[in-house]
Amino acid sequence: MYSNSYVFRYAIIMVVVVAAVLSTAALLLKPAQDRNIAVAKMQGILAAAQVQATSSNAVDLYERYILEEIVIDPQGEVIGLYKNGAFETGDVRAFHIDLKKEQYNKAVGADFKMPLYYADIDGQKMYIIPLLGKGLWGPVYGNIALGEDFNTIVGASFGHDKETPGLGAEIEQVFFQEQFIGKKIMDESGKFVSVQVVRGGAAILPVSRQIHGVDAISGGTITSNGVSEMLESNLKNYIKYFKKQVNI
Repeated sequence: MYSNSYVFRYAIIMVVVVAAVLSTAALLLKPAQDRNIAVAKMQGILAAAQVQATSSNAVDLYERYILEEIVIDPQGEVIGLYKNGAFETGDVRAFHIDLKKEQYNKAVGADFKMPLYYADIDGQKMYIIPLLGKGLWGPVYGNIALGEDFNTIVGASFGHDKETPGLGAEIEQVFFQEQFIGKKIMDESGKFVSVQVVRGGAAILPVSRQIHGVDAISGGTITSNGVSEMLESNLKNYIKYFKKQVNI
């Protein structure tokens, strides 16, 4: 029969060995995990531009179509520009900005940065805005692509972590995302109004407002509301910049 001291020493050794193995595995796997996260992010950005990328070609397509990564401050000024593999302004790539962190900075009244991507898809120029918000059970996120007028949506992609299958999870389906194409985020006077996900359908809105609405997911009211709130809270951060580009 083993003594208590032997059992105690054996337990300590096993804990140390297991901890070492797990730490080593985590270090070895981290580069692959980081790459997978980056590739998924590229796929989402490209999807908003109507470019369907796979895990094997996402990097090549991103480098081909995303010409500029722009970083903007709350006053609508460009504080970072990354293009052709080098910085022209600033030292932080838009791709590396943590939206959750920047949203927190905004919430507490601190300075914050906003990422923007300029793309040329076979001659169609567009600006892609990353989005982050709250759904029913967890975060919802996505990207919205605007045309050269900084007003008309030319593509959208959305995703989620925990929304209900068949209900809120439907935001990631093509039929929902395609509704956004052609919608506008500003009215005829140039006032920002965003795009609303409407319970009961955009057709119930006044005719003049239907260009700013899409149909909500049936049975997914809270997730739909979360998408509306995400669009409004994220897009309005860029309006000062947009208006400076088109002199609205």
